[in-house]
Amino acid sequence: MISVATTRGPWRRRIDAWWQARSPLTDSLLLTQRNVYILPTRGGMLFCFTLGVLLIASINYQLNLGYVLTFLLTGSGVVSMHMTHNTLRGLTLHLRPLAPAFAGDTALLEVVLSNPKGTRYGVGMGLRLNEREAKTLSYTDVPAGGQAVLHLGFVPATRGQHSLPTVTAETRFPLGLFRAWAVWRPASTLLVYPRPERPVSPLPPARIVSGAGARSHASSGGDFEGIRLYRRGDPLKSVAWKRSAQSMASSGELVSRDSSTHSQQQLWLDWQLGGSGDAETKLSRLTAWVLEADRRDAAWGLSLPGRELDIGQGDVHRQQGLQALALWQARASS
Repeated sequence: MISVATTRGPWRRRIDAWWQARSPLTDSLLLTQRNVYILPTRGGMLFCFTLGVLLIASINYQLNLGYVLTFLLTGSGVVSMHMTHNTLRGLTLHLRPLAPAFAGDTALLEVVLSNPKGTRYGVGMGLRLNEREAKTLSYTDVPAGGQAVLHLGFVPATRGQHSLPTVTAETRFPLGLFRAWAVWRPASTLLVYPRPERPVSPLPPARIVSGAGARSHASSGGDFEGIRLYRRGDPLKSVAWKRSAQSMASSGELVSRDSSTHSQQQLWLDWQLGGSGDAETKLSRLTAWVLEADRRDAAWGLSLPGRELDIGQGDVHRQQGLQALALWQARASS
């Protein structure tokens, strides 16, 4: 006995290939007559069947009121079909820049719907995952001459640079007799960081560099030494802003980095210190360390097989480290 999936497989691939050919990659899509499709819903098919029964009954029994009712309902169905199609036609879909996400967390696509004409009601959007139509749609009304924003979420399971899933826009307004839809393939990609280890393992000890009496341990408060009270004349770049925010809340004083000790210790997040697990487990731990070191406002470096990130700190440095972890390939290992 041949399964249904085996029978439909080749046809499904051909249909998907046809959709792919008609839907080029783009981050902005204008819905027109050529890319908006419409078919009757199940309710619409039942409605058509009912019209046929009414028409046959009216002919057989010569019911003038039956003719009136049949043609009135038919006209309503035709008007509904045009309104359903026009609800999507003319809309412009635009994808805003994506923020990187962590594996296992929800990644959000922010879609802007621009409407140059009258108000559009009941516009739904969803994502096609694993070659299936979206089961959950987000609906909105788009005001005349205005914009509406929809957030579509999905959960990336693995790290790396991922293509975005296909987006579908649809409506069944006003009577639900017809379904109009469009298929959109965004061109942007999503950077997915490794899933951070939870709970976070203790940070490795900072390396001691040249300098007499340099100490490399963390202070009792959990932050690295090399912080002192702000002195008049200290350059602004030496102010530890994250620590200062905490200090301002408690004592109302700014704090600066003490270059006399800060330059004598280096925190290196080394691959060899990531434990004895597999590569993904090590990447997960290193990701958690990067976030923890940044939270403590510590200067840190990252050492991966085939890749090394110099000592630094700040938001840009954190993003560079997370990107290196997200895009690291096993073939780089020794």
